Amino acid sequence: MEQERFEQSFLQYERLIYTICLQMVHSSAQAEDLVQETFLAAWLHRDRCTPGTEKTWLCRIAVNRAKDYLKSAYCRRVNPDETLQEQPVHSCTLAEISESRETVREIEGQIDALRSPYREVSALYFLHSYTVPEIARMLHRPDKTVHTQLYRARALLRQGLCGAA
Repeated sequence: MEQERFEQSFLQYERLIYTICLQMVHSSAQAEDLVQETFLAAWLHRDRCTPGTEKTWLCRIAVNRAKDYLKSAYCRRVNPDETLQEQPVHSCTLAEISESRETVREIEGQIDALRSPYREVSALYFLHSYTVPEIARMLHRPDKTVHTQLYRARALLRQGLCGAA
């Protein structure tokens, strides 16, 4: 991805990436930092982005950055009451909300198209945010089986959404 296209992607998706990060970390300041980290990582690895998949690629980087932050020792030491009370600095535009809903519908469609058992496990995990142990209990399966099914489902979803294996 050349610099001009990268700058255009930054301008186009900055608020979407911010919204994703804010939803995950519940801190406007940390969400802003994660937006910067996301685009820095994207710039450093811009050769890995397949043309036409910039939005999905950037969203995945943002989610991974937010997850890394949430797993960090620093985050575990921060008082959770303080971060939950922060109010977002930015508000979403109707176009961004609509774009986000389209993405969710596309993902839901891909999950519905999966064959059993991947469809059930993916819906519970990705759409309803259940943990692996909760899914295992609900479906009467071992945790390891659910982990394996999620791993395979991710590969199938990635293939369906990005066209990559």
